[in-house]
Amino acid sequence: MKFLGIIPARYASTRFPAKPLAMLGGKTVIQRVYEQVAGVLDDAYVATDDERIEAAVKAFGGKVVMTSVNHKSGTDRCYEAYTKIGGAFEVVVNIQGDEPFIQPSQLQAIKACFDDSTTQIATLVKPFAADNGFEVLENANSPKVVLNRNMNALYFSRSVIPYQRNAEKKDWLKNHTYYKHIGLYAYRVEVLKEITSLPQSPLELAESLEQLRWLENGYTIKAGITEGETIGIDTPQDLERAEMFLKESGRAAK
Repeated sequence: MKFLGIIPARYASTRFPAKPLAMLGGKTVIQRVYEQVAGVLDDAYVATDDERIEAAVKAFGGKVVMTSVNHKSGTDRCYEAYTKIGGAFEVVVNIQGDEPFIQPSQLQAIKACFDDSTTQIATLVKPFAADNGFEVLENANSPKVVLNRNMNALYFSRSVIPYQRNAEKKDWLKNHTYYKHIGLYAYRVEVLKEITSLPQSPLELAESLEQLRWLENGYTIKAGITEGETIGIDTPQDLERAEMFLKESGRAAK
C-alpha cells in the first residue's frame, strides 16, 4: 500500500499571517514539518496557494504543488493536490502545516490503521493523563473523541464526553479514559474524493469540527493511539514556546 503525504499550507491566517514561513530554530516552520514527514511516507508534497511558500519549499529541496485560493478546508486542498500529483497512491495523509514536531511514530500509527481493509478514514487520539486536571479536559480547543470497541470514532466534541453523572468532576479522569483528538488524518483516495463533495452538516456547523460531516454522512473514522504530544503553532506565542522546546531538546539547526 502506497501512502502520499500532503501538507496544506496557506499564507493567510487570522491569528498568525505567514506562519509557514516563520523561522523556528534556523529553519522555516514548513521545512520542519516537511522534514519530519519525508522518508516515513512513500512521497510527500506541500500544497499551497501562495508563491512565497512555493519558493521557500523549492529552496530547501522539497516538493510542492500549487492549489486554488478558494478552498475552505485542508481536506479540499489535499484532494486537489492529489489529483495534480497523480501516481498509484492508495492513501492520502493530511499533515497540518503548523505541526513541526509531528513524530514518525505518529505517522506509522496512522498507517497501521489501514491494515484493516475496512478503514475508510483514519486519525489519531491521545489519552488524557489522570493528573491533567479537569480544566485541561474541558478546554474547548482540545476536541474529545469517544470510540467503540473496534477503535472507530462514535463522536467528536469540544464538550467533555462522556459526562459522568454520578461522579464529581475532579474524579472524572481517574474513573474513565478520555481521548484527545490529534488533528492528523488519512483517507483512502476514493473516500477522499467522496467527502470533498459533501455539503457542510448540522453537527459540523454546531461544533466547528469538519470530521463530524463525515460521521454524519455514514463514513467510519478509525483511531490510532499515540502517546506523543504535538505542538501546533497557531499564534506568535506558540512559536516562542516551540523555540523553547527546540532549545531544550537540542534540535535547533546548526
